[in-house]
Amino acid sequence: MGGIRLRTKFLLSMVVVSATLTLATLLVVRHTVQQEVRLGIQRDLDNSVSAFRNFQKQREATLERSAALLADLPNVRALMTTHDPATIQDASRDLWQLAGSDLLVLADSSGKVMALQATPPEITVAEGQDFFPAVVARAETRHWWYIEGHLYEVFLQDIYFGPASGRQILGYLLLGYEIDDRVARDLSRVAASEVAFRYGDAIVRSTLKPAQESELLRVAPRTEAGGLPQGDQIRLGEERFLATLVDLPTPGAPSLNLWVLKSLDQATAFLSSLNALLLALGLTAVLAGTLLVFFISRTFTRPLENLVSGVRALELGDFAYPLNSRGGDEVAEVTGTFDRMRKNLQRTQRELLDAERLATIGRMASSISHDLRHSLAAVMANAEFLCESNLTPGQREDLYGEIRIAVNQMTELIESLLEFSRTRESLRPTYGDVRSAVDRAVQGVKAHPEFQRIRIRTSAEGLTEGWFDFKKLERALLNLLLNACEVVPADSGKIHIDLKRRGENLEIRIEDNGPGIAEAVRDRLFEPFVSHGKENGTGMGLTVVQKILQDHGGDVAVEQTSAAGTIFRVILPLNPLTENALAIRHAN
Repeated sequence: MGGIRLRTKFLLSMVVVSATLTLATLLVVRHTVQQEVRLGIQRDLDNSVSAFRNFQKQREATLERSAALLADLPNVRALMTTHDPATIQDASRDLWQLAGSDLLVLADSSGKVMALQATPPEITVAEGQDFFPAVVARAETRHWWYIEGHLYEVFLQDIYFGPASGRQILGYLLLGYEIDDRVARDLSRVAASEVAFRYGDAIVRSTLKPAQESELLRVAPRTEAGGLPQGDQIRLGEERFLATLVDLPTPGAPSLNLWVLKSLDQATAFLSSLNALLLALGLTAVLAGTLLVFFISRTFTRPLENLVSGVRALELGDFAYPLNSRGGDEVAEVTGTFDRMRKNLQRTQRELLDAERLATIGRMASSISHDLRHSLAAVMANAEFLCESNLTPGQREDLYGEIRIAVNQMTELIESLLEFSRTRESLRPTYGDVRSAVDRAVQGVKAHPEFQRIRIRTSAEGLTEGWFDFKKLERALLNLLLNACEVVPADSGKIHIDLKRRGENLEIRIEDNGPGIAEAVRDRLFEPFVSHGKENGTGMGLTVVQKILQDHGGDVAVEQTSAAGTIFRVILPLNPLTENALAIRHAN
Protein backbone atom coordinates (compact mmCIF):
# COMPACT_ATOMS: atom_id res chain seq x y z
CA MET A 1 0.00 0.00 0.00
CA GLY A 2 3.10 2.25 0.11
CA GLY A 3 2.97 3.36 3.80
CA ILE A 4 0.62 5.77 5.59
CA ARG A 5 -1.78 7.65 3.31
CA LEU A 6 -1.24 11.40 2.92
CA ARG A 7 -4.82 12.16 4.01
CA THR A 8 -4.22 10.28 7.25
CA LYS A 9 -1.05 12.23 7.99
CA PHE A 10 -2.72 15.57 7.31
CA LEU A 11 -5.95 14.95 9.22
CA LEU A 12 -4.25 13.40 12.25
CA SER A 13 -1.84 16.32 12.67
CA MET A 14 -4.50 18.99 12.15
CA VAL A 15 -7.00 17.38 14.52
CA VAL A 16 -4.52 16.99 17.38
CA VAL A 17 -3.10 20.54 17.15
CA SER A 18 -6.42 22.32 16.46
CA ALA A 19 -8.37 20.48 19.15
CA THR A 20 -5.74 21.15 21.82
CA LEU A 21 -5.36 24.86 21.07
CA THR A 22 -9.09 25.49 20.62
CA LEU A 23 -10.08 23.76 23.87
CA ALA A 24 -7.44 25.58 25.90
CA THR A 25 -8.39 28.96 24.39
CA LEU A 26 -12.13 28.60 25.00
CA LEU A 27 -11.72 27.49 28.60
CA VAL A 28 -9.41 30.36 29.48
CA VAL A 29 -11.30 33.10 27.62
CA ARG A 30 -14.77 32.18 28.91
CA HIS A 31 -13.77 32.63 32.60
CA THR A 32 -11.43 35.64 32.39
CA VAL A 33 -12.76 38.28 30.01
CA GLN A 34 -16.58 38.05 30.04
CA GLN A 35 -17.23 40.79 32.60
CA GLU A 36 -14.45 43.06 31.40
CA VAL A 37 -15.74 42.86 27.86
CA ARG A 38 -19.24 43.91 28.88
CA LEU A 39 -17.97 46.99 30.71
CA GLY A 40 -15.79 47.91 27.76
CA ILE A 41 -18.66 47.58 25.32
CA GLN A 42 -20.85 49.80 27.51
CA ARG A 43 -18.19 52.51 27.43
CA ASP A 44 -17.90 52.08 23.67
CA LEU A 45 -21.65 52.48 23.28
CA ASP A 46 -21.63 55.72 25.26
CA ASN A 47 -18.79 57.02 23.12
CA SER A 48 -20.60 55.88 19.98
CA VAL A 49 -23.74 57.83 20.91
CA SER A 50 -21.67 60.95 21.60
CA ALA A 51 -19.87 60.54 18.29
CA PHE A 52 -23.19 60.18 16.48
CA ARG A 53 -24.64 63.30 18.06
CA ASN A 54 -21.56 65.31 17.07
CA PHE A 55 -21.64 63.86 13.57
CA GLN A 56 -25.36 64.63 13.26
CA LYS A 57 -24.91 68.23 14.44
CA GLN A 58 -22.15 68.84 11.89
CA ARG A 59 -24.22 67.25 9.15
CA GLU A 60 -27.31 69.29 10.01
CA ALA A 61 -25.29 72.51 10.17
CA THR A 62 -23.84 71.80 6.74
CA LEU A 63 -27.26 71.07 5.29
CA GLU A 64 -28.79 74.18 6.83
CA ARG A 65 -25.97 76.39 5.48
CA SER A 66 -26.33 74.84 2.03
CA ALA A 67 -30.07 75.55 2.02
CA ALA A 68 -29.50 79.17 3.13
CA LEU A 69 -26.81 79.79 0.52
CA LEU A 70 -28.89 78.24 -2.24
CA ALA A 71 -32.02 80.21 -1.34
CA ASP A 72 -30.01 83.45 -1.38
CA LEU A 73 -28.71 82.97 -4.93
CA PRO A 74 -29.96 85.68 -7.37
CA ASN A 75 -30.83 83.15 -10.04
CA VAL A 76 -33.01 81.27 -7.55
CA ARG A 77 -34.90 84.44 -6.71
CA ALA A 78 -35.24 85.30 -10.37
CA LEU A 79 -36.47 81.79 -11.11
CA MET A 80 -39.22 81.97 -8.46
CA THR A 81 -40.52 85.25 -9.91
CA THR A 82 -41.48 83.42 -13.12
CA HIS A 83 -44.25 81.47 -11.31
CA ASP A 84 -44.07 78.97 -14.18
CA PRO A 85 -43.91 75.34 -12.92
CA ALA A 86 -42.35 73.97 -16.13
CA THR A 87 -39.59 76.60 -16.15
CA ILE A 88 -38.86 76.15 -12.45
CA GLN A 89 -38.85 72.34 -12.77
CA ASP A 90 -36.35 72.44 -15.65
CA ALA A 91 -34.03 74.93 -13.95
CA SER A 92 -34.21 73.14 -10.60
CA ARG A 93 -32.11 70.25 -11.90
CA ASP A 94 -29.00 72.49 -12.16
CA LEU A 95 -29.67 73.84 -8.65
CA TRP A 96 -30.09 70.29 -7.36
CA GLN A 97 -26.80 69.21 -8.89
CA LEU A 98 -25.11 72.34 -7.52
CA ALA A 99 -26.32 71.57 -4.01
CA GLY A 100 -25.22 67.95 -4.22
CA SER A 101 -28.22 66.87 -2.15
CA ASP A 102 -30.66 63.98 -2.49
CA LEU A 103 -33.82 66.12 -2.39
CA LEU A 104 -34.71 69.60 -3.63
CA VAL A 105 -38.20 71.11 -3.47
CA LEU A 106 -39.19 74.60 -4.62
CA ALA A 107 -42.60 76.05 -3.68
CA ASP A 108 -44.20 79.44 -4.18
CA SER A 109 -45.30 81.72 -1.38
CA SER A 110 -48.71 80.01 -1.16
CA GLY A 111 -47.09 76.64 -0.51
CA LYS A 112 -47.70 75.19 -3.97
CA VAL A 113 -44.85 72.89 -4.97
CA MET A 114 -43.41 74.13 -8.27
CA ALA A 115 -40.47 71.73 -8.69
CA LEU A 116 -39.15 68.56 -7.12
CA GLN A 117 -35.85 66.77 -7.76
CA ALA A 118 -35.08 63.64 -5.77
CA THR A 119 -33.13 60.45 -5.60
CA PRO A 120 -34.82 58.16 -6.48
CA PRO A 121 -36.68 60.01 -9.26
CA GLU A 122 -39.93 58.10 -8.66
CA ILE A 123 -41.05 60.66 -6.05
CA THR A 124 -43.59 62.97 -7.69
CA VAL A 125 -44.53 66.60 -7.25
CA ALA A 126 -47.94 65.47 -6.00
CA GLU A 127 -46.32 63.52 -3.16
CA GLY A 128 -44.21 66.55 -2.34
CA GLN A 129 -47.37 68.68 -2.25
CA ASP A 130 -48.92 66.31 0.32
CA PHE A 131 -45.89 66.70 2.59
CA PHE A 132 -45.13 70.41 2.17
CA PRO A 133 -48.06 72.04 4.09
CA ALA A 134 -47.07 70.23 7.29
CA VAL A 135 -43.52 71.58 6.90
CA VAL A 136 -44.59 75.19 6.43
CA ALA A 137 -47.02 74.99 9.34
CA ARG A 138 -44.22 74.16 11.79
CA ALA A 139 -41.91 76.86 13.09
CA GLU A 140 -38.84 74.63 12.91
CA THR A 141 -36.52 74.47 9.91
CA ARG A 142 -35.49 70.83 10.29
CA HIS A 143 -37.92 68.05 9.38
CA TRP A 144 -38.04 64.35 8.55
CA TRP A 145 -39.90 62.96 5.53
CA TYR A 146 -40.58 59.23 5.03
CA ILE A 147 -41.90 58.36 1.58
CA GLU A 148 -42.04 54.99 -0.21
CA GLY A 149 -39.34 53.37 1.89
CA HIS A 150 -37.02 56.41 1.77
CA LEU A 151 -36.24 58.66 4.75
CA TYR A 152 -35.03 62.23 4.19
CA GLU A 153 -33.73 64.79 6.68
CA VAL A 154 -34.78 68.13 5.19
CA PHE A 155 -34.31 71.83 5.97
CA LEU A 156 -36.75 74.58 5.03
CA GLN A 157 -35.44 77.94 3.89
CA ASP A 158 -37.46 81.00 2.89
CA ILE A 159 -36.71 82.67 -0.44
CA TYR A 160 -37.04 86.46 -0.06
CA PHE A 161 -37.60 89.18 -2.61
CA GLY A 162 -34.92 91.69 -1.74
CA PRO A 163 -33.29 91.69 1.72
CA ALA A 164 -34.49 89.19 4.29
CA SER A 165 -35.38 91.98 6.64
CA GLY A 166 -38.18 92.97 4.28
CA ARG A 167 -39.89 89.62 4.96
CA GLN A 168 -41.28 89.61 1.39
CA ILE A 169 -41.37 85.86 0.68
CA LEU A 170 -41.13 84.72 -2.91
CA GLY A 171 -41.29 81.04 -2.04
CA TYR A 172 -39.67 78.23 -0.12
CA LEU A 173 -36.70 75.96 -0.68
CA LEU A 174 -36.53 72.51 0.88
CA LEU A 175 -33.15 70.76 0.80
CA GLY A 176 -32.57 67.28 2.12
CA TYR A 177 -30.31 64.27 2.30
CA GLU A 178 -31.55 60.69 2.28
CA ILE A 179 -30.76 58.35 5.12
CA ASP A 180 -29.53 55.66 2.73
CA ASP A 181 -27.14 52.73 2.94
CA ARG A 182 -24.13 55.01 2.54
CA VAL A 183 -25.21 57.17 5.50
CA ALA A 184 -25.82 54.04 7.57
CA ARG A 185 -22.34 52.75 6.72
CA ASP A 186 -20.77 56.14 7.55
CA LEU A 187 -22.55 56.23 10.90
CA SER A 188 -21.51 52.66 11.53
CA ARG A 189 -17.88 53.60 10.96
CA VAL A 190 -18.14 56.73 13.11
CA ALA A 191 -19.86 54.87 15.92
CA ALA A 192 -17.77 51.71 15.43
CA SER A 193 -21.04 49.79 15.87
CA GLU A 194 -23.99 48.41 13.96
CA VAL A 195 -26.75 50.99 13.41
CA ALA A 196 -30.42 50.82 12.44
CA PHE A 197 -32.88 53.64 11.68
CA ARG A 198 -36.41 52.62 12.72
CA TYR A 199 -39.40 54.68 11.59
CA GLY A 200 -42.70 53.49 13.04
CA ASP A 201 -42.95 49.79 12.25
CA ALA A 202 -40.27 49.75 9.54
CA ILE A 203 -36.50 49.53 9.48
CA VAL A 204 -35.50 52.27 7.02
CA ARG A 205 -31.77 51.58 6.78
CA SER A 206 -29.34 49.51 8.80
CA THR A 207 -26.05 47.69 8.70
CA LEU A 208 -27.64 44.57 10.17
CA LYS A 209 -28.38 41.41 8.27
CA PRO A 210 -31.98 41.02 6.97
CA ALA A 211 -32.78 38.32 9.50
CA GLN A 212 -31.48 40.54 12.32
CA GLU A 213 -33.62 43.46 11.07
CA SER A 214 -36.75 41.31 11.33
CA GLU A 215 -35.75 40.22 14.82
CA LEU A 216 -35.17 43.85 15.87
CA LEU A 217 -38.68 44.83 14.74
CA ARG A 218 -40.01 42.00 16.88
CA VAL A 219 -38.15 42.88 20.09
CA ALA A 220 -38.20 46.70 19.75
CA PRO A 221 -41.79 47.38 20.95
CA ARG A 222 -41.29 45.18 23.99
CA THR A 223 -37.96 46.84 24.79
CA GLU A 224 -39.27 50.38 24.35
CA ALA A 225 -42.29 49.66 26.56
CA GLY A 226 -39.96 49.25 29.53
CA GLY A 227 -38.03 52.45 28.77
CA LEU A 228 -35.45 53.38 26.20
CA PRO A 229 -32.63 50.84 26.28
CA GLN A 230 -29.28 52.17 27.41
CA GLY A 231 -26.80 49.30 27.29
CA ASP A 232 -29.43 46.57 27.54
CA GLN A 233 -28.56 43.16 26.14
CA ILE A 234 -30.75 41.87 23.32
CA ARG A 235 -30.47 38.80 21.12
CA LEU A 236 -30.92 39.06 17.37
CA GLY A 237 -30.93 35.57 15.93
CA GLU A 238 -27.86 33.72 17.13
CA GLU A 239 -25.91 36.88 18.06
CA ARG A 240 -25.99 38.91 21.26
CA PHE A 241 -25.83 42.72 21.22
CA LEU A 242 -25.64 45.53 23.73
CA ALA A 243 -28.02 48.23 22.47
CA THR A 244 -28.53 51.96 23.00
CA LEU A 245 -31.43 53.89 21.47
CA VAL A 246 -31.26 57.54 20.35
CA ASP A 247 -34.67 59.16 19.87
CA LEU A 248 -34.97 61.56 16.90
CA PRO A 249 -37.98 63.88 17.44
CA THR A 250 -40.64 63.85 14.72
CA PRO A 251 -43.69 65.80 16.01
CA GLY A 252 -46.96 64.66 14.48
CA ALA A 253 -45.40 61.60 12.82
CA PRO A 254 -44.51 58.04 13.83
CA SER A 255 -41.53 57.71 16.14
CA LEU A 256 -38.07 57.80 14.59
CA ASN A 257 -35.11 56.45 16.48
CA LEU A 258 -31.60 55.24 15.91
CA TRP A 259 -30.46 51.95 17.37
CA VAL A 260 -26.74 51.64 18.11
CA LEU A 261 -25.78 48.00 18.66
CA LYS A 262 -22.43 46.53 19.64
CA SER A 263 -21.95 42.83 19.08
CA LEU A 264 -21.12 41.20 22.37
CA ASP A 265 -19.99 38.03 20.63
CA GLN A 266 -17.66 39.79 18.20
CA ALA A 267 -16.23 42.06 20.86
CA THR A 268 -15.58 39.07 23.06
CA ALA A 269 -13.68 37.33 20.31
CA PHE A 270 -11.72 40.50 19.53
CA LEU A 271 -10.81 41.29 23.12
CA SER A 272 -9.87 37.71 23.75
CA SER A 273 -7.10 38.02 21.16
CA LEU A 274 -5.53 40.71 23.41
CA ASN A 275 -5.53 38.54 26.48
CA ALA A 276 -2.10 37.73 27.83
CA LEU A 277 -2.94 34.07 28.16
CA LEU A 278 -3.91 33.91 24.47
CA LEU A 279 -0.49 35.31 23.59
CA ALA A 280 1.19 32.27 25.05
CA LEU A 281 -1.27 29.98 23.31
CA GLY A 282 -0.74 31.90 20.06
CA LEU A 283 3.02 31.38 20.25
CA THR A 284 2.46 27.70 20.79
CA ALA A 285 0.06 27.57 17.84
CA VAL A 286 2.57 29.41 15.63
CA LEU A 287 5.34 26.97 16.54
CA ALA A 288 3.10 23.96 15.97
CA GLY A 289 1.79 25.44 12.72
CA THR A 290 5.30 26.09 11.47
CA LEU A 291 6.33 22.52 12.06
CA LEU A 292 3.11 21.28 10.47
CA VAL A 293 3.52 23.45 7.36
CA PHE A 294 7.11 22.25 6.99
CA PHE A 295 5.97 18.67 7.17
CA ILE A 296 3.07 19.23 4.73
CA SER A 297 5.28 21.06 2.23
CA ARG A 298 7.48 17.97 1.90
CA THR A 299 4.77 15.35 1.82
CA PHE A 300 1.83 17.11 0.17
CA THR A 301 2.40 20.59 -1.27
CA ARG A 302 5.38 19.83 -3.48
CA PRO A 303 3.87 16.89 -5.42
CA LEU A 304 0.55 18.70 -5.60
CA GLU A 305 2.19 21.80 -7.11
CA ASN A 306 3.92 19.56 -9.64
CA LEU A 307 0.59 18.01 -10.57
CA VAL A 308 -1.08 21.44 -10.90
CA SER A 309 1.76 22.63 -13.14
CA GLY A 310 1.20 19.58 -15.33
CA VAL A 311 -2.52 20.33 -15.59
CA ARG A 312 -1.81 23.96 -16.56
CA ALA A 313 0.73 22.81 -19.14
CA LEU A 314 -1.85 20.43 -20.60
CA GLU A 315 -4.32 23.30 -20.81
CA LEU A 316 -1.76 25.16 -22.95
CA GLY A 317 -1.25 22.12 -25.16
CA ASP A 318 2.05 20.89 -23.65
CA PHE A 319 1.78 17.11 -23.48
CA ALA A 320 5.47 16.60 -22.58
CA TYR A 321 5.64 18.42 -19.24
CA PRO A 322 7.63 16.17 -16.84
CA LEU A 323 5.65 14.61 -13.97
CA ASN A 324 7.15 12.70 -11.04
CA SER A 325 4.91 10.20 -9.27
CA ARG A 326 7.18 8.96 -6.50
CA GLY A 327 5.62 7.56 -3.33
CA GLY A 328 2.49 5.59 -2.62
CA ASP A 329 0.01 8.21 -1.42
CA GLU A 330 -3.05 9.55 -3.24
CA VAL A 331 -1.21 12.45 -4.91
CA ALA A 332 1.34 10.08 -6.44
CA GLU A 333 -1.47 7.81 -7.60
CA VAL A 334 -3.37 10.72 -9.14
CA THR A 335 -0.18 11.97 -10.82
CA GLY A 336 0.45 8.61 -12.42
CA THR A 337 -3.15 8.31 -13.56
CA PHE A 338 -3.06 11.83 -14.97
CA ASP A 339 0.14 11.05 -16.89
CA ARG A 340 -1.45 7.99 -18.47
CA MET A 341 -4.61 9.92 -19.25
CA ARG A 342 -2.53 12.69 -20.85
CA LYS A 343 -0.79 10.22 -23.16
CA ASN A 344 -4.10 8.64 -24.14
CA LEU A 345 -5.59 12.08 -24.74
CA GLN A 346 -2.67 13.08 -26.97
CA ARG A 347 -2.99 9.89 -29.00
CA THR A 348 -6.74 10.29 -29.31
CA GLN A 349 -6.36 13.93 -30.33
CA ARG A 350 -3.95 12.98 -33.12
CA GLU A 351 -6.31 10.30 -34.36
CA LEU A 352 -9.26 12.71 -34.32
CA LEU A 353 -7.32 15.41 -36.13
CA ASP A 354 -6.16 12.95 -38.77
CA ALA A 355 -9.66 11.60 -39.21
CA GLU A 356 -11.19 15.09 -39.40
CA ARG A 357 -8.53 16.25 -41.84
CA LEU A 358 -9.13 13.26 -44.10
CA ALA A 359 -12.89 13.69 -43.85
CA THR A 360 -12.66 17.40 -44.69
CA ILE A 361 -10.36 16.75 -47.62
CA GLY A 362 -12.68 13.99 -48.81
CA ARG A 363 -15.80 16.15 -48.59
CA MET A 364 -14.14 19.08 -50.33
CA ALA A 365 -12.56 16.89 -53.02
CA SER A 366 -15.85 15.09 -53.60
CA SER A 367 -17.81 18.31 -53.97
CA ILE A 368 -15.21 20.08 -56.10
CA SER A 369 -14.64 17.04 -58.33
CA HIS A 370 -18.39 16.63 -58.82
CA ASP A 371 -18.86 20.27 -59.79
CA LEU A 372 -15.79 20.40 -62.00
CA ARG A 373 -16.65 17.04 -63.62
CA HIS A 374 -20.15 18.31 -64.38
CA SER A 375 -18.79 21.47 -66.04
CA LEU A 376 -16.01 19.60 -67.86
CA ALA A 377 -18.54 17.09 -69.18
CA ALA A 378 -20.58 19.97 -70.58
CA VAL A 379 -17.46 21.44 -72.20
CA MET A 380 -16.48 18.04 -73.66
CA ALA A 381 -19.95 17.27 -75.01
CA ASN A 382 -20.43 20.66 -76.59
CA ALA A 383 -16.91 20.55 -78.06
CA GLU A 384 -17.74 17.22 -79.73
CA PHE A 385 -20.92 18.71 -81.13
CA LEU A 386 -18.90 21.56 -82.59
CA CYS A 387 -16.88 19.07 -84.61
CA GLU A 388 -19.92 18.21 -86.68
CA SER A 389 -19.96 19.96 -90.04
CA ASN A 390 -23.70 20.23 -90.58
CA LEU A 391 -24.29 22.79 -87.79
CA THR A 392 -25.84 26.16 -88.55
CA PRO A 393 -24.19 29.37 -87.21
CA GLY A 394 -26.99 29.71 -84.66
CA GLN A 395 -26.41 26.19 -83.35
CA ARG A 396 -22.69 26.82 -83.09
CA GLU A 397 -23.35 30.05 -81.17
CA ASP A 398 -25.58 28.16 -78.71
CA LEU A 399 -22.87 25.53 -78.18
CA TYR A 400 -20.28 28.25 -77.62
CA GLY A 401 -22.61 29.86 -75.09
CA GLU A 402 -23.01 26.63 -73.13
CA ILE A 403 -19.23 26.17 -73.11
CA ARG A 404 -18.80 29.70 -71.76
CA ILE A 405 -21.36 29.04 -69.00
CA ALA A 406 -19.52 25.86 -67.96
CA VAL A 407 -16.16 27.65 -67.96
CA ASN A 408 -17.62 30.53 -65.92
CA GLN A 409 -18.99 28.06 -63.37
CA MET A 410 -15.56 26.45 -62.99
CA THR A 411 -13.93 29.87 -62.69
CA GLU A 412 -16.46 30.94 -60.05
CA LEU A 413 -15.88 27.75 -58.03
CA ILE A 414 -12.10 28.16 -58.13
CA GLU A 415 -12.37 31.88 -57.25
CA SER A 416 -14.63 31.06 -54.28
CA LEU A 417 -12.14 28.48 -53.00
CA LEU A 418 -9.29 30.99 -53.35
CA GLU A 419 -11.29 33.53 -51.33
CA PHE A 420 -10.92 31.32 -48.22
CA SER A 421 -7.13 31.30 -48.54
CA ARG A 422 -7.01 35.10 -48.38
CA THR A 423 -6.77 36.82 -45.01
CA ARG A 424 -8.38 40.03 -43.91
CA GLU A 425 -5.16 41.88 -44.73
CA SER A 426 -5.81 41.20 -48.42
CA LEU A 427 -8.58 43.81 -48.43
CA ARG A 428 -7.88 46.92 -50.51
CA PRO A 429 -10.17 49.52 -48.98
CA THR A 430 -11.00 52.82 -50.64
CA TYR A 431 -13.29 55.58 -49.46
CA GLY A 432 -16.66 55.74 -51.17
CA ASP A 433 -20.42 55.35 -50.98
CA VAL A 434 -21.88 51.89 -50.42
CA ARG A 435 -24.82 52.86 -52.62
CA SER A 436 -22.48 52.80 -55.63
CA ALA A 437 -21.64 49.16 -54.89
CA VAL A 438 -25.36 48.40 -54.58
CA ASP A 439 -26.06 50.10 -57.92
CA ARG A 440 -23.33 48.12 -59.68
CA ALA A 441 -24.60 44.88 -58.16
CA VAL A 442 -28.11 45.69 -59.45
CA GLN A 443 -26.69 46.38 -62.90
CA GLY A 444 -24.88 43.03 -62.76
CA VAL A 445 -28.19 41.30 -62.06
CA LYS A 446 -29.95 43.16 -64.88
CA ALA A 447 -27.27 41.88 -67.29
CA HIS A 448 -28.94 38.48 -67.02
CA PRO A 449 -31.82 38.37 -69.54
CA GLU A 450 -33.92 36.03 -67.42
CA PHE A 451 -33.92 38.56 -64.51
CA GLN A 452 -34.76 41.74 -66.40
CA ARG A 453 -38.49 41.57 -65.58
CA ILE A 454 -37.85 41.43 -61.81
CA ARG A 455 -38.54 44.73 -60.03
CA ILE A 456 -35.60 45.83 -57.87
CA ARG A 457 -36.15 48.90 -55.67
CA THR A 458 -33.45 50.65 -53.60
CA SER A 459 -33.89 53.10 -50.70
CA ALA A 460 -31.33 54.73 -48.41
CA GLU A 461 -31.47 56.68 -45.14
CA GLY A 462 -28.52 58.48 -43.57
CA LEU A 463 -24.85 58.56 -44.54
CA THR A 464 -23.59 55.41 -46.27
CA GLU A 465 -19.97 56.33 -46.90
CA GLY A 466 -16.93 54.55 -45.53
CA TRP A 467 -13.73 52.64 -46.24
CA PHE A 468 -14.38 49.30 -47.94
CA ASP A 469 -12.99 46.97 -50.57
CA PHE A 470 -15.76 47.86 -52.99
CA LYS A 471 -14.87 45.15 -55.50
CA LYS A 472 -15.40 42.42 -52.91
CA LEU A 473 -18.37 44.20 -51.38
CA GLU A 474 -20.00 44.36 -54.82
CA ARG A 475 -19.42 40.64 -55.26
CA ALA A 476 -21.09 39.85 -51.92
CA LEU A 477 -24.12 41.98 -52.74
CA LEU A 478 -24.33 40.49 -56.24
CA ASN A 479 -24.38 36.96 -54.79
CA LEU A 480 -27.24 37.89 -52.46
CA LEU A 481 -29.22 39.52 -55.28
CA LEU A 482 -28.67 36.60 -57.66
CA ASN A 483 -29.92 34.19 -54.98
CA ALA A 484 -33.02 36.36 -54.53
CA CYS A 485 -33.64 36.63 -58.27
CA GLU A 486 -33.41 32.85 -58.68
CA VAL A 487 -36.22 32.19 -56.19
CA VAL A 488 -38.73 35.00 -56.86
CA PRO A 489 -41.47 34.54 -59.50
CA ALA A 490 -40.21 35.41 -62.97
CA ASP A 491 -43.23 37.65 -63.79
CA SER A 492 -44.07 39.15 -60.39
CA GLY A 493 -40.72 39.05 -58.59
CA LYS A 494 -39.94 41.97 -56.27
CA ILE A 495 -36.72 42.77 -54.42
CA HIS A 496 -36.28 45.71 -52.03
CA ILE A 497 -32.81 46.88 -50.94
CA ASP A 498 -32.89 49.20 -47.91
CA LEU A 499 -29.76 50.97 -46.58
CA LYS A 500 -30.03 52.60 -43.17
CA ARG A 501 -27.44 54.14 -40.83
CA ARG A 502 -27.74 52.81 -37.27
CA GLY A 503 -25.19 54.41 -34.96
CA GLU A 504 -21.71 53.43 -36.16
CA ASN A 505 -23.04 50.68 -38.42
CA LEU A 506 -24.70 50.52 -41.82
CA GLU A 507 -27.59 48.06 -42.08
CA ILE A 508 -28.52 46.66 -45.52
CA ARG A 509 -31.74 44.67 -45.70
CA ILE A 510 -32.48 42.67 -48.88
CA GLU A 511 -36.11 41.55 -48.99
CA ASP A 512 -37.69 39.34 -51.65
CA ASN A 513 -41.14 37.82 -52.22
CA GLY A 514 -39.86 34.32 -52.90
CA PRO A 515 -41.08 31.08 -51.27
CA GLY A 516 -38.61 31.27 -48.36
CA ILE A 517 -35.58 29.17 -47.45
CA ALA A 518 -36.07 25.42 -47.35
CA GLU A 519 -36.21 23.94 -43.85
CA ALA A 520 -33.52 21.39 -44.76
CA VAL A 521 -30.79 24.01 -45.23
CA ARG A 522 -31.79 26.85 -42.88
CA ASP A 523 -29.35 25.84 -40.13
CA ARG A 524 -26.47 25.20 -42.58
CA LEU A 525 -27.11 28.04 -45.00
CA PHE A 526 -23.64 29.62 -44.73
CA GLU A 527 -21.65 26.38 -44.70
CA PRO A 528 -19.55 25.55 -47.78
CA PHE A 529 -21.07 23.34 -50.50
CA VAL A 530 -24.61 23.63 -49.11
CA SER A 531 -27.11 24.10 -51.94
CA HIS A 532 -30.81 23.35 -52.38
CA GLY A 533 -33.05 23.51 -55.44
CA LYS A 534 -30.41 24.89 -57.84
CA GLU A 535 -29.53 22.84 -60.86
CA ASN A 536 -25.99 24.22 -61.22
CA GLY A 537 -25.39 25.64 -57.72
CA THR A 538 -21.95 25.20 -56.14
CA GLY A 539 -23.05 25.94 -52.58
CA MET A 540 -20.27 28.56 -52.18
CA GLY A 541 -22.16 31.81 -52.85
CA LEU A 542 -23.43 32.60 -49.32
CA THR A 543 -20.24 31.25 -47.76
CA VAL A 544 -18.22 33.74 -49.80
CA VAL A 545 -20.67 36.50 -48.81
CA GLN A 546 -20.17 35.76 -45.12
CA LYS A 547 -16.36 35.63 -45.51
CA ILE A 548 -16.20 39.00 -47.28
CA LEU A 549 -18.47 40.73 -44.74
CA GLN A 550 -16.65 39.27 -41.74
CA ASP A 551 -13.34 40.44 -43.24
CA HIS A 552 -14.85 43.94 -43.19
CA GLY A 553 -15.80 43.51 -39.52
CA GLY A 554 -19.47 42.95 -40.30
CA ASP A 555 -21.75 39.97 -40.75
CA VAL A 556 -24.78 38.63 -42.60
CA ALA A 557 -27.79 36.78 -41.23
CA VAL A 558 -31.28 35.67 -42.18
CA GLU A 559 -33.60 38.09 -40.40
CA GLN A 560 -36.84 36.45 -41.50
CA THR A 561 -37.95 33.71 -43.86
CA SER A 562 -41.40 32.33 -44.62
CA ALA A 563 -43.66 31.45 -47.52
CA ALA A 564 -44.18 35.19 -48.05
CA GLY A 565 -40.51 35.91 -48.63
CA THR A 566 -37.04 36.18 -47.09
CA ILE A 567 -35.07 39.09 -45.56
CA PHE A 568 -31.26 39.01 -45.36
CA ARG A 569 -29.69 41.57 -42.99
CA VAL A 570 -26.14 42.78 -43.67
CA ILE A 571 -24.25 44.77 -41.00
CA LEU A 572 -21.21 46.85 -42.04
CA PRO A 573 -19.29 48.97 -39.49
CA LEU A 574 -18.66 52.57 -40.53
CA ASN A 575 -15.71 52.82 -38.16
CA PRO A 576 -12.73 55.21 -38.35
CA LEU A 577 -10.07 54.29 -40.88
CA THR A 578 -8.36 50.97 -40.39
CA GLU A 579 -4.57 50.71 -40.49
CA ASN A 580 -4.67 49.44 -44.08
CA ALA A 581 -7.00 52.25 -45.12
CA LEU A 582 -4.78 54.83 -43.47
CA ALA A 583 -1.72 53.45 -45.23
CA ILE A 584 -3.49 53.63 -48.60
CA ARG A 585 -4.71 57.14 -47.88
CA HIS A 586 -1.21 58.36 -46.99
CA ALA A 587 0.21 56.65 -50.09
CA ASN A 588 -2.25 58.50 -52.30
